[in-house]
Amino acid sequence: MANAPGKLINDDAGLRELLGRVRRIAVLGIKTEAQRGQPAIDVPRYMERAGYDIVPVPVYYPEVERILGRPVFRTLADIPGEVDLVNVFRRSKDLAPHLDDILAKRPKAVWLQLGIRDDAFAAALLAAGIDVVQDRCILVDHQRLLGAR
Repeated sequence: MANAPGKLINDDAGLRELLGRVRRIAVLGIKTEAQRGQPAIDVPRYMERAGYDIVPVPVYYPEVERILGRPVFRTLADIPGEVDLVNVFRRSKDLAPHLDDILAKRPKAVWLQLGIRDDAFAAALLAAGIDVVQDRCILVDHQRLLGAR
C-alpha cells in the first residue's frame, strides 16, 4: 500500500501542530559545543531545553562521540527507534546525498532550516509520505508559536 503523500507545511497552524506532536528530533549537520554561537549547535541546544529529545547526527567531526551529552550517530539509519523529525543544517546544494538515508529512516517530518530550500528534494520526501518544512528556523517558529519554555 502506498503512503499518503506528505504535507508541505508553511502556515502557522501546520507549524504549531507539527511542533506539538514532535518529541524526538535528529539534527543532521549538528555542530559541536566548540562551535557555540552558530545556529547548528545553538538551535538544537534551545530545542533540547524546550523539552525535545535531540539525537546528534554530525556530518563532520569524526572524532566526536557525544554532542549535548548524547551519543552521536553517523547516519540517520543508524539511530535506534523512531525519529519524529529530522532538522537539517546542510546547504541546499548538499541535501541530495542525504535523501536515501532520510528515506531509509522514515521520519514523520523533515525541517530544512532558514536559507535551505530544494523543491525536488522536498518533492521526493513528500512522495514518500514525509511532511516537509523548508527555509524556516525551528527556534524562531517555536518561540513565536509556542513561546520560550
